[in-house]
Amino acid sequence: MKEKDRKIIEVGMRLFASKGFSATSVQEIATESGISKGAFYLHFKSKDDLLLAILQHHFDSINNTFREETQHIQDPREKLIKEQMALYTHFITHRDLLVMLAKEQAIPRNETIKKLLFEKQMESHHYYLTSIMDIYGPNIEPFSWDITIILEGMIKSYLGVLLFSTHQFDIRSLTEFMLNRLDSIVKDIHKDTPFFTKEKAENILSTILFSEQPSMSAVLKNLEEEIEKLGSDELTVTFEVLKEEMIKEQPRVPVIQGMLSNFSRYPTLDSYREFISEYYAEK
Repeated sequence: MKEKDRKIIEVGMRLFASKGFSATSVQEIATESGISKGAFYLHFKSKDDLLLAILQHHFDSINNTFREETQHIQDPREKLIKEQMALYTHFITHRDLLVMLAKEQAIPRNETIKKLLFEKQMESHHYYLTSIMDIYGPNIEPFSWDITIILEGMIKSYLGVLLFSTHQFDIRSLTEFMLNRLDSIVKDIHKDTPFFTKEKAENILSTILFSEQPSMSAVLKNLEEEIEKLGSDELTVTFEVLKEEMIKEQPRVPVIQGMLSNFSRYPTLDSYREFISEYYAEK
C-alpha cells in the first residue's frame, strides 16, 4: 500500500470514528490528510471507495495478526483460541469506529462493499468449519455446519457485549468458556439428525448475506456522494428537497419525479434516478 493511501485511510478511520461516516466530508478527510479535495479523488473514487479500503485494511490486519500469533502453534484448539483472542482484541481496539458505523448502518453501502463482506463472511464460515474439524475429528463432519453456526452465534453475541460495554474482560477466559460450551454440544450432538447439510447451509447463507436489491437508504447515501463529487449547488438543493419528500409519511410522487428530472443531464446519476423513479412508479 502506498504511504499516502495509508495516511488517508488512517485519517478516514479517525474522522469516521469521531464524527460518523455521513457527517464526515471528503473535504475534511483531504484537509486532515494534507492534500486537496481533487487529490483525494486521485487515490479514492469516492468516500464509499475509502470505506471499502478501510474494511479491506481491517481484514488484512486481522489475517496478518492471525499468522503472527499462530505460526508456531500446532494444537488446533490453542490455535483457535489465539486467533479468536486476536480477533476480539482488534475489534476492541477499533471499537469507536465499528460502533459508529453500526449505529449509522453505513455498512454495507454499495454492491462492491456487500460483495467484499459476503466473501469475507463465507471465508469465516469455512475457517471455523475447518477449525472445528481439526479439533473434533472427522466423525463430527455430518454436524460440522451446525456446530459452525452455533460457534459463530456465540462469537458474535459476545462480540456485541465487548463492543458496547465499558467493562474490561479476560478475553482468553471468554474464548475458553465458549469452546468448553461447544465441547458440551459436540458430546451429545450425535443423538440428533444434522439440521444443516453443506449445500443447504451455503444456499441459505448466500440468500441472507447477499441481496441483489440495494436498500433505498443505501441508494440515497450513494446518490449524495455522487452529487458531492459533481460540486453543483443546484443538485445539492434538489437532493435535499427530494430526500425530504421521500421521508414523508405520504410522499408526493409527482414532486419526487419532478426532482428526479433535474438529474437527467448528469449521466453518472442515471442509475440512481431510474431506481428511485421505478420504485415510486410501482406504488
